[in-house]
Amino acid sequence: MRKTVVVLGASPDETRYSHKAVRKLKQNGFDVVAIGAREGQIEDVPIQTEKVVPASVYAVTLYLNPALQKQYYDYILGLNPAFIFYNYGTENDELKNLAQAKGIENREGCTLIELSLGRF
Repeated sequence: MRKTVVVLGASPDETRYSHKAVRKLKQNGFDVVAIGAREGQIEDVPIQTEKVVPASVYAVTLYLNPALQKQYYDYILGLNPAFIFYNYGTENDELKNLAQAKGIENREGCTLIELSLGRF
């Protein structure tokens, strides 16, 4: 069964790490839900501006700074992912504490590196 990853902060700009992460996640066999500020497309993955709720979520990987994350707290926690992945610059102690209280693991680093090492 394929695992679903929600990429929060997805961008249609090919130079952005969120864009690269969506592509790399797909290449590694994950189903991807891309959510961003503007609609767009990353290969065959639509970037949606609404808070999509898949049936089950393996992980949420963040590409939003902590100030912008606040409006997504209930959404992220409601997805009940196995873990939340904080890419560099997205680390957020408040969200980490909320996640930990719900039994959701917190991880930090770079999605692209973790995928290349087979640790995502």
